[in-house]
Amino acid sequence: MSEQMHPAAPHHLPFFLPGPDGSDALMVVMGIFLIVVLFWVGTLYWKLHSLPERMAHKSQKLQFEIVAVLGLISLFTHMHIFWIAGLLLAMIDLPDFSTPLRTIAGSVERIADAAPQTPRSASETEPTGISGTKNASNEGVQGHA
Repeated sequence: MSEQMHPAAPHHLPFFLPGPDGSDALMVVMGIFLIVVLFWVGTLYWKLHSLPERMAHKSQKLQFEIVAVLGLISLFTHMHIFWIAGLLLAMIDLPDFSTPLRTIAGSVERIADAAPQTPRSASETEPTGISGTKNASNEGVQGHA
C-alpha cells in the first residue's frame, strides 16, 4: 500500500480520531480519568458512610459502639435505615445513668463498711412477755424485723 492519503481526505484530521497506527490517545486519557473518578467517588462514599461513626467518636459519645455496629450492618445489608439510625444516635446525647448509679453504689458500700453490724445476743432477739416468759406467738420467729 502506498503511504499517500486519498485526494478526497482532509489534510488535517481532528484530534479525537485515532491515527493510522491504531493508537487512540483520547481513549487512554478517558480511561485514566475514569479510574481516578471511580476512586474519588469510592472515597467520597466511604467518608459519607463513616460519618455517623466519626461524629460519635469526636464527641466521645457513650453509644459509639452501637453507632459503629449500625454502620457495619447498613454497609453489609444495604439497608439505609440502619445508617440513618446510626446518624440520629450519633447526634443525640444520651444521658449518663451509669455514673450516678456507680456513685450511689460506692456511697452505700462505704456506709456499710463504716458501721459493721454486731450480732445481737439471744436475750435481745427473743421478746419476753410481762411475766418474763417467752411469748407463745413469737417462738418460731428468730430475729425477723
